[in-house]
Amino acid sequence: SAFHERGEDIHAAFAVTLEESYRGGERQFTLQVPTLDEHGDLVRGQRTISVKIPKGVTNGSKVRLRGQGHPGTTVDANGDLYLEIELAPHRLFRIDGRDLSLDVPIAPWEAVLGAKIVVPTLAGTVTATVPAGSQPNQKLRLKGLGLPADQPEKKPGDQYLTLSISVPLSASDKAKEWYRALAAESAFNPRTLLGV
Repeated sequence: SAFHERGEDIHAAFAVTLEESYRGGERQFTLQVPTLDEHGDLVRGQRTISVKIPKGVTNGSKVRLRGQGHPGTTVDANGDLYLEIELAPHRLFRIDGRDLSLDVPIAPWEAVLGAKIVVPTLAGTVTATVPAGSQPNQKLRLKGLGLPADQPEKKPGDQYLTLSISVPLSASDKAKEWYRALAAESAFNPRTLLGV
């Protein structure tokens, strides 16, 4: 029987956006691969491949493209191409596995009174409830709004909101009047723990 030598596999990093991981998609990928020229010498070449990005891929996920590695002695003996997923940094979200974190500034009165606020997610904007008496660095969970599961038996990730209190840079005379009235009415001392 004829001798079939299998081509080597190729491993390459593949950057994917959070949006692509959330929705899945397809993208062209250009790969630098050694090829044989007409003299039989190895030269650098390029190959463009269409890659289907499965929903819910995370850092370190691997996508296998069968037969797209180095050529073997026959087409059936070609190696495979393994793309290792690297999730690209996002301008809003931090990534931890399937979970996403978002820093959300709230106004002092929203922290004290509670509020309904609109926040971005990969699924679009949603309304989140800030409880009355919320503190800086308090976390709120939006269940199931992280990256989707990549297998049926797994659960999707969550999105966490980390609250920070944002103070207006300036205030109108009327607003200052209200702040003075609030200061006079409130017995709150934020420095109690300092012993002063």
